[in-house]
Amino acid sequence: METATTAKRRTALTTLLKDPEEEVRLAAAHALERLEGIGSLEEVLDLLKKGDHATRIKAIYALGQIGGEGALPALLYCIARPEEDIRAAAIEVLGRLGHPGAKGPLSEKLKDPSPALQSQAIAALGNFRDSSLIPLLVPFLDAGDGLLDAEAARALGKIGAAGCEEKIISLLQSPHAATRQAAALALGELPVS
Repeated sequence: METATTAKRRTALTTLLKDPEEEVRLAAAHALERLEGIGSLEEVLDLLKKGDHATRIKAIYALGQIGGEGALPALLYCIARPEEDIRAAAIEVLGRLGHPGAKGPLSEKLKDPSPALQSQAIAALGNFRDSSLIPLLVPFLDAGDGLLDAEAARALGKIGAAGCEEKIISLLQSPHAATRQAAALALGELPVS
């Protein structure tokens, strides 16, 4: 079921498909494609409950496009699911949305048994740019694995954790290229005093 908002947008964008400028036509086509992927919150929640595995993952990403308070409970439910790919998609989407209510549950995912999911949780928390998260992320700088340490450096750079500068500088000597790259990027983002 199409909402009044998406119908209004679809009508407005459809007229641009005949615009004389190719860039405008392409932008309108891209926007229409995105609208096709967004259903109502109720439709997406129904797909999340009743769809097959791949449909559930698509529904999680659709919830990220819908956003808002209504999407939050379903996404928080999904980060607690036993399926790693479901948890991963929900962590990613929650990080992009940056809803304050997701910060605590995402922090809990730092303890997930999967290093890949821990890494995603670190990245998601970096999007909050909240200095209260620094103590949770700093221990991952010592991971030495090219994954968790790299993601922690990136997240701390985004947050602006200037107090971590020396530790991040030391990561420039890591045997892992991903860690060295992340440390270099983080140093470029840290505030200069």
